[in-house]
Amino acid sequence: MVWRPIFILLWGMENFEEKASLCALNRIFGFDPKVALALISHLGSAAEVFRLSPEDIDGLLGPHSKYRDLIASSAVDQAAEELSRLQGSDILFTGWTEPDYPGLLKECPDAPVGLYVRTTTPLEKLWKPEPRIAVVGTRDISPYGKEWCEKTVRGLAASGSKPVIVSGLALGTDFYAHRTAIEEGVPTIGVMATGPEAIYPWRHREFAERLYHTEGCALVTDYPPGTAPLAIHFLRRNRIIAGLSDATVLVESRADGGGVITSKMARSYDREVFAVPGRIGDELSLGCNQLIRENCAEMVTDRNSVRSSLGWKNLIKDGGIRAKFLTFESDNVCKLKIIALLYKETKATIDDLMDKTECDRGDLVLNLTELELEGRVESDLIGRYMLKR
Repeated sequence: MVWRPIFILLWGMENFEEKASLCALNRIFGFDPKVALALISHLGSAAEVFRLSPEDIDGLLGPHSKYRDLIASSAVDQAAEELSRLQGSDILFTGWTEPDYPGLLKECPDAPVGLYVRTTTPLEKLWKPEPRIAVVGTRDISPYGKEWCEKTVRGLAASGSKPVIVSGLALGTDFYAHRTAIEEGVPTIGVMATGPEAIYPWRHREFAERLYHTEGCALVTDYPPGTAPLAIHFLRRNRIIAGLSDATVLVESRADGGGVITSKMARSYDREVFAVPGRIGDELSLGCNQLIRENCAEMVTDRNSVRSSLGWKNLIKDGGIRAKFLTFESDNVCKLKIIALLYKETKATIDDLMDKTECDRGDLVLNLTELELEGRVESDLIGRYMLKR
C-alpha cells in the first residue's frame, strides 16, 4: 500500500491505516453501511477487512458478492490520497471506530462508516454531551410554519442547556431553523446530501460559510468530495439528521414528505419525536397531523412544550433519576415520570400529570398515594401535587 508520510508522522502507521480503511469502507458501503459495520465488528477493525482474501470475502458475504472486487488494497490507497488532499483544509474525516465519531450516531444500526465534518471547532468539543434537537420540515414552508419553526428554536434556546439545533441546510424549514439558532446564540449543525466541499442550494453558500465558521457549529455529510446533490442522496442524509439528535421536531410536512421520513427514522432509533399540529386538510400539515394521530409524535402546543417535555423525560435514565438534589430509584415507570415532572414543574394537578406523563388515571392515583405515604410527595389545599422538600 502507498502510505503518505505526513499521516504516519501525525497518527502513526496503525492509526493512519485504520483511518484510511474507514474512509475506503465509507466509499464502498455508503448505501449499505450495515454490512460494513458488521464486518468491522466481526474482524475487530476496518483495516482487517482489507486483509481478507477473495475466498474469505466469499465466505462472509456469500459467493459473487458485488463487493468482492471492491474490497482491495487499492481502495485504501485511494482513500489515503483523499485524506492527504483534505489535510490542512477545514474538512475533517472521522470514522466509526475512532474516538471523535459522534456517540449518539454510533448507536444507530445504519450509522455511516465515516463522516466528513466541515468546522472550525475541535471534534471532541463539537460532539460533547449537550442535547441535540433536529428541526425539520418542508421546503415550501408557510408563514404559519415559519412562525412555529422560529418559536420552537427560540424556546429551546431559552433553556439553560443551550441545545444544538440539527437540520438539513435545505430551503424553507431547515434554513429558518439554522438561522434562528445562530441569531439566538446556540450551535447548529447542517447535514448535507453532497460532498463536504459543495453547498446546496447555492444560494445558501454565504450562510453556510458563516455557519461552519461559528463556534460549535458544523456542516456534516457522509458523502465523499465530488458528490453532487442528486435526489437519491437526500434519504440517506435524513437518517444522519435523526441519528445525531436526541429528539426530532417536525414543523410542517406533506404526508409523504422527507420530514415525515426523518421523524419515523428518529422513532425507529428510540428517540423523542414532536410535531407542530396544523389545520385539518391543510396539505402542508398532513404529515404532522398524521404522526400525532398515530401516536408517533408528541404534539407541540407552545414554544416551550418541547423543552419542558424533554426536560423531565431526560431525567429518567436506567430505572432511576439523577439530578442535582434528587436521587430516586424505581422499576415503576409511572412513578419515575411523576417524580421527574414534579422536579421540573414544581406543582401539578392530576389532570396535568395525566396529560404529561401519559399514565393511566388509576395507576396515577395509586402511585401518587404510595408516594405520599413514602413521604416523597405532598398536595396543597387546591389539589396540586409537589415534591416534599
